[in-house]
Amino acid sequence: MNPHAPHQATPDKEAIALLPPFERLGLDRITLVSTPLQAEHAREQLMQCRAWGFDTESKPTFKVGESSDGPHVLQLSTPQRAWVFQLHDPSCRAIAAQLLAAPGIVKAGFGLGDDRKRIVHKLGIEPQGILELNNVFHQRGYRKDMGVKGAVAVLFHQRFIKSKKAATSNWANARLSEAQLVYAANDAYAAIRVWAALGLDH
Repeated sequence: MNPHAPHQATPDKEAIALLPPFERLGLDRITLVSTPLQAEHAREQLMQCRAWGFDTESKPTFKVGESSDGPHVLQLSTPQRAWVFQLHDPSCRAIAAQLLAAPGIVKAGFGLGDDRKRIVHKLGIEPQGILELNNVFHQRGYRKDMGVKGAVAVLFHQRFIKSKKAATSNWANARLSEAQLVYAANDAYAAIRVWAALGLDH
């Protein structure tokens, strides 16, 4: 933490609940990637950018000692569009791994420690350019851990809506629901919007 940064307050749940909603990406700006051809197209478009919002989803585990073989889904987003990769297909997995290992491109997100460990285990690569946005907020004087909801409230004075039902749904399903696609894509989309609003793209 920067000792010279003034202490900043994070809005509480009650304050956030009163804010207008953050405008999320609709299905028209979300691309599902589940085949090798779709993965190639996604890679071509993503590689033109300097930074992506980044997150993963794994099938939840409910039993004690049960470990997830996730991530099952990888989300990468630009400020215009998000791609939701399903990682069942070996070619999709390989391209997802190449994207995450690509040097010189920032992958920005929240709470990425677990994601990184799972990616190393499942995809066999060490992701490059990972930026934990919570650390940036700490450096700027926010004492509390900052998640996507708090960040959107602080920077945009808006409320980021997350569906609990989608969060705990089965991300290993062969077919993802529209609610899952919107949930996954917008976690990554909000992260890239936060990255840009923090002035990190200069």
